Amino acid sequence: MSTFHVRLEIGNPATQQFEQVDALVDTGSTYSAAPRDFLERLGIRTLGRERFRIATGEVTENEVGEAAMRLDGKQRTALIIFNEPGEPALLGAVTLESFLLGVDPVGQRLVPVEGLRISRVL
Repeated sequence: MSTFHVRLEIGNPATQQFEQVDALVDTGSTYSAAPRDFLERLGIRTLGRERFRIATGEVTENEVGEAAMRLDGKQRTALIIFNEPGEPALLGAVTLESFLLGVDPVGQRLVPVEGLRISRVL
């Protein structure tokens, strides 16, 4: 599987202060993540701790918060993991889905996808 980075803007939903970060596109990660110091500099506060399984199979517990994100000309609010020092910024699957974007691994780019919704008539 190929990996690639995208330029992602992450911000504080309350202040609308944004900063750019190069994020690794990681469809194996449920949520997006960014270094703790980066998120704290933006004033993003934690909402609590959640459990996550990492690639080695180990289960970790990480703080999560809520961040505004800008990507592909759109802005969304999403949960974000507070990464430990030295860990990269990640663009996770839930965030990609909220932007209605998929991954083209050959072209190493994000591509628009259609969302799915329930039928109007049940």
